[in-house]
Parts: sequence; C-alpha cells; structure tokens
Amino acid sequence: MRAATYDRYTTDNDDVRVRDLPTPKLFPGSVLIEVRAAGVNPVDWKAMSGGLDSLIDAAFPVIPGWDVAGTVIDTGLDTPEFAVGDEVLAYARKDVLQFGTFAELVTVAAAHVARKPAELPWEQAGGLPLAGGTALRTLDHLQVTADDTVLIHAAAGGVGSLGVQIATARGARVIGTASSENHDYLRELGAEPVSYGAGVVERIRDLAPDGVHAVADFVGGQLETTLAVLAAGGRHASTADNSVAEHGGHIVWVRPDGTQTQRLADLAATGDLTVSVARTFSLEEVPEAFAASQSGHTRGKNVIVL
Repeated sequence: MRAATYDRYTTDNDDVRVRDLPTPKLFPGSVLIEVRAAGVNPVDWKAMSGGLDSLIDAAFPVIPGWDVAGTVIDTGLDTPEFAVGDEVLAYARKDVLQFGTFAELVTVAAAHVARKPAELPWEQAGGLPLAGGTALRTLDHLQVTADDTVLIHAAAGGVGSLGVQIATARGARVIGTASSENHDYLRELGAEPVSYGAGVVERIRDLAPDGVHAVADFVGGQLETTLAVLAAGGRHASTADNSVAEHGGHIVWVRPDGTQTQRLADLAATGDLTVSVARTFSLEEVPEAFAASQSGHTRGKNVIVL
C-alpha cells in the first residue's frame, strides 16, 4: 500500500515522503479500512516533531494521521459489529506512533469505529472524529445545556467551529472569540462573535454582564480572560493549557471511542453539525497540508483524500 511516512522526529515537513509498505496486519476485534479521507490535525505535525515523545513511543517509519473515513474491506476474528462494504469513520489513535491514517489502508479496533451516514460527505467524515470528539468531550465535561451561556475561545477553528454547533444544538447561547474576518462565519454557525486582543474582556462582558456559565478553551493562553468573565460557580476546560487545573479547570484529552464518534456522525446526519473543509490534499501533498495547518489561519479542516 502507499503511505505518507517519516523516518525520524523532524520539524521539516519535506521529510514526509510517500512510500510502499506492507498491508497492515488485521488483529482480532479490528477492521481493515480502505481510506477515503483523513483529517489533518495540529497533533500530527507536533507528534512528528517529537512533541509527544513523553507520552507516546514511536516506531519508525511512522505513518501520521489519527482521523479516518473509508470502507471496511476485511474484518478480524470476532468482529460482528461490521461487515465488508460498511462505510465508517474513526478516531484511530493508537498507543504507539506507527500505523496512522495517511495511507491507502489502516487497521482500527472495532470499538473505535462508527458508521458513516450516507448524508455525510467523505471529506467531512474524514475531518470529523478528532476535532469533533475533542469538542464533544469538552462540552460533555462542562455539562453544557440550554440554560448556559458558553464562551468558546478559537471558535472559528477546526475544533471551535464544531464546538459552537454542538453547543447551539443543545440550545445554549454561544459567544465565540475569533478574528474579525471570521465573525460572519461564526454568526452563520449560531455564535455571537467577539474579537481577540486588547479589550476582549470588556467586549465579552458587554454581551454577558453577569459572566458566562462555561468556557471552552481550544487554543491555550486564555486563562486570564477566562477567569475574568466566568460567573461565580462557572466551569471551564482547556485542550491546550494545563495550567487551568490549578484554577479549578479541566484538561481535555480526547479518547478513541466509537460511541462518541457515532454521536457526532448522527448530529451530522440530522444537519446539526457540518464540518467546514478548508482544502483537500493528496498523499503527496502532506507536507503542504502540514504547512497550512501550521500557519494558524485555517478556517475549518484540511483533509487528505485518496
């Protein structure tokens, strides 16, 4: 099979090269997926740089990628949940960096796999699991309901835009921080936008004079703002700032979970959740996809398509 790979920890995107590798082994309780689309996430290039070395071992060559959407072409022993031909999606992180999803084929534990609704395009399905799972797990932890006013930092990004939609689907009022060029986009998603930078606390307070009930930080470095606008008894969580734990907040690290991914897929099927696809790339264009992600200016998701 063809796969994008790197042979060592590196910060040079051009070190990612496409090569031929053997078909992944199909272990019991797993499915072999023919990949149609795989979302690009910042963790992919951060892992390539060695940034996760204290958490996850690597076995080189590494195939990057933790998101996948595709078709089941084989099933392992004792895997009654799926059959050949099923269209699926998954957050496919494994315990070791090695066999990722930027490849023609990938093996994934059946417990981590969800069924792709026919209404969900391949590119959107490929970009949904990690970002959507991060947003969903964060909002679940914050126990967001229709009674809440929620502040989402980085609301126009890949995770934030999904968080806005999940929160609004629950009936919550959502305030989202973003650059001015993304304000119309946030309004379309159902959020009330505010600009980053000097005066952001005052701008949020203008919209929520009594403070917000919950804050979801998807960018990091926002603790001071969060604490300044959080109502008494409010809840906050971050995916990018471990210091929140010292101030009553929660750190979110999304887990592979087919049930959770199915909840996202079902929201997409009903039209309550749409993945904004910024751009698609081929396997050979993974270096360009990483560069686009690193720019910090992507609205929505970059996706590898095969």
